[in-house]
Amino acid sequence: MHIVDSQIHIWGADTPDRPWPSRGTHAHRDPPFTTAEVLATMDEAGIEAAILVPPSWEGDRNDLALAAAKQHPTRFAVMGRLDHEAPGAREALEHWREQPGMLGLRFLFHTPLLRTPFVEGKLDWVWAQAERHGIPVMIGLHQEYHELLDALATKHPKLRIAIDHLGLVATERDAAAFRNLDKLLALARHPNIAVKASALPCYTEDVYPYRALHPYVQRVTSAFGPRRVFWGTDLSRLPCTCREAITMWTEEMPWLAPGDLEWIMGRGIRTWLGYETTEESWT
Repeated sequence: MHIVDSQIHIWGADTPDRPWPSRGTHAHRDPPFTTAEVLATMDEAGIEAAILVPPSWEGDRNDLALAAAKQHPTRFAVMGRLDHEAPGAREALEHWREQPGMLGLRFLFHTPLLRTPFVEGKLDWVWAQAERHGIPVMIGLHQEYHELLDALATKHPKLRIAIDHLGLVATERDAAAFRNLDKLLALARHPNIAVKASALPCYTEDVYPYRALHPYVQRVTSAFGPRRVFWGTDLSRLPCTCREAITMWTEEMPWLAPGDLEWIMGRGIRTWLGYETTEESWT
């Protein structure tokens, strides 16, 4: 089975030469997570490739992720960050996917500060331009606010949107974390919305194989279908081994057929993002 992780962060240290902005977000760990460490973990677990998502604590920069994708083009691709207010942002988006390894955009709206521009419509031009140029987006937004995504998908039906971590809140677990799941499931009616079933072991007090999560996973995969559910780890905060994050799906969820798992574990994210996928590579 071809396995592709839908979200991994790498980052550098906060230094005077490369300072982090003050946005109320914090790194998953200290020291930074390096390209070499990520590759070693992927090799050990049997992960073919990964989507690198530059983390919020580094600000709107993509340099390390793009460097990793350039050096390892068969292992990494990037969903990059964009400062919508920066000089030249509109021009940059015109040529966004011309950057080697760059597949699309990722926006994080998980705090009031980061969410405000979205709510106020200051990113409307971004959504329109991304739709026009076929640039997919990943969006981190809690389920409580998913009516915003309903409106976005309705207004821009050709904009491909993938929701990070099922829209879960990082500090919540089990029933509390999934209390607004119906708001996520309602979005399945939009064919241009997919979900990243990433970092799920972070949202339960249960232990491997995380059976407390299985009913929620079953509801999500039933609503969106296996072609719009993308497995992932968010590796730098994973509370289990990378291999367990895989076998939780491939060995412990008997309702998922092998063909469904093929899409969930890798084929779906490659197809959705246009990441070097051909029919021949999946035979």
